[in-house]
Amino acid sequence: MENTAAKKTSKADPRAKIINGYVSFVLENGSEPLSIYKFAKELKMNEADFYAYFTSFDAIKSAVWGKLFDDTIQNLEAQEVFKEYSAREKLLGFLFTLVEELKKNRSYLISLYAGQKDLKKLLPEEVKAFRNKFKDFANEIILEGKETEEIANRPLITERYDEALWLQVWFVFQFWIKDTSPSFEKTDAAIEKSVNLAFDLMGKSAVDTFIDFAKFLYQNK
Repeated sequence: MENTAAKKTSKADPRAKIINGYVSFVLENGSEPLSIYKFAKELKMNEADFYAYFTSFDAIKSAVWGKLFDDTIQNLEAQEVFKEYSAREKLLGFLFTLVEELKKNRSYLISLYAGQKDLKKLLPEEVKAFRNKFKDFANEIILEGKETEEIANRPLITERYDEALWLQVWFVFQFWIKDTSPSFEKTDAAIEKSVNLAFDLMGKSAVDTFIDFAKFLYQNK
């Protein structure tokens, strides 16, 4: 029954067939196909039909990352309590849920990224769409945090908070890809500590409180 359903899904959705076929090929061969022509032939598709959905293997890899983000958000928002979360809790929820999605694709992700030394310096092209989606999500969190005063509004600096939160996501991914602890418990600890640090830094500090008090005294002298 499951195989029949899978075949029907593939026939009805060539895009999903290509993505699933690409992931399977990488898992089975340890590398991506040598050419789109050979890959399309293996999928029993015409090369022209393939190009109707993707123009390169990087585009497929980008679609995999896009699905990781979409599934993470879908699962997160399916939790009724999510709407009641604070900004800090929403970022924690996102990262913990993302890791659950990453686990489902760990072998594929390891085959592509585990040996790359330049991940800290150079963001792979296929991850950029994921980053843009996350930064939109992060800006919603930041706006909510500013409204509740969980995040301090600092001119110029606040405008860069979305990039800072993205760097945190990318740090978690790099940490997780190397994590060999049972149930990835070290990654869970890294998420909690890094998010708490980020919100402590973005929150109102003693310096902010002092400045506010100084302004109050000046305005009421």
